[in-house]
Amino acid sequence: MAKQNRVPLSILDLVPVSEGMTRKQALDNSVEVAKVADQTGYNRYWVAEHHGSLAFMASATSLLLGRAAEHTSRIRLGSGGVMMPNHTPLMVAEYYGTLATLYPDRIDLGLGRAPGTDPVTAAALNRGQADLRSFGRDVQELANYLADADPNEYATQVRGAEAGALGLPFAPERPLTRVRAIPGQGTKVPLWMLGSSTGGAKVAAKLGLPFSFASHFAPAAMDAALSIYRADFECESPTKQIEKPYAMAGINVMVAPTQEEAEFLYTTSLQMQSRIRRGRAGQLPAPTHDLEGTLGPAEASLVRHLPSVSAIGTPDQVTEKMQAFVDEFALDELIVICYAYDPQLRLRSLRMLSEAWFG
Repeated sequence: MAKQNRVPLSILDLVPVSEGMTRKQALDNSVEVAKVADQTGYNRYWVAEHHGSLAFMASATSLLLGRAAEHTSRIRLGSGGVMMPNHTPLMVAEYYGTLATLYPDRIDLGLGRAPGTDPVTAAALNRGQADLRSFGRDVQELANYLADADPNEYATQVRGAEAGALGLPFAPERPLTRVRAIPGQGTKVPLWMLGSSTGGAKVAAKLGLPFSFASHFAPAAMDAALSIYRADFECESPTKQIEKPYAMAGINVMVAPTQEEAEFLYTTSLQMQSRIRRGRAGQLPAPTHDLEGTLGPAEASLVRHLPSVSAIGTPDQVTEKMQAFVDEFALDELIVICYAYDPQLRLRSLRMLSEAWFG
């Protein structure tokens, strides 16, 4: 298998916290992941927005990405994604426009429809669940904020924002004709659509955006979603970012020198999935040699067979599974998710994977 045919490889981080670890340590570990990604050939380092979680510290994605940018020099950084029900398009444009102004040509903006949390926390975020139609409008509004300015829209008089900054009253006879995202306007931050169903695929196709599918936890609709996305892609959409469909998909990985060690380390993820499935909060547990004894035979069997796309094993075993996944769905890029109780073993896994994938 020719390694020159490998698709780009990226990393999705939720900033996990292991048992016995402080939240500050988890945030520091995320910087180390970004640095390793930057040094070893990964294409992107993305952070997924989640709220109210004891296991994941990824609630303020723009802050985490700004910190990662300060410690990296090459890799693209982005949200995987910003959950639009939680934010106004203007605020997203300002936050990510600021990042794009500070770090030109390095920022991505992945967008999702879910709130990224439980219903009670979602209600506290004050935006609520977005249906496809309102979500599509939000994305179009966001794209407009990030587009180039109309050269005729500016006037010489002081506008409301400047007047407010100087403590002067705003002159009502001189109203703004357009809301502007500054910084943000003119940065044209690349937009991505995220999804775990056909809904996100339809929006991505209609708006002409690249599409990232969450096959690492919801693979059931992947074939249908990618078929819809590719068949319905509108290359003439005013919001288009690309000329033809571009599909990325997620895959859980754990790479170790032996298959036995990789499977042992992956029991941390399986235990975490069990806790989440049963509604139990908690941080990443230590791996176990006796998953059946830890969870019980029925629960252990269930979590081993939960729908997901995973590649666990030695570098050669994992890359073979990944390449088969790429070939089966004609993917343009892969984004990997890797959890480990020991953050150093997580970094080792990502280094070993990069070396094996790129050669």
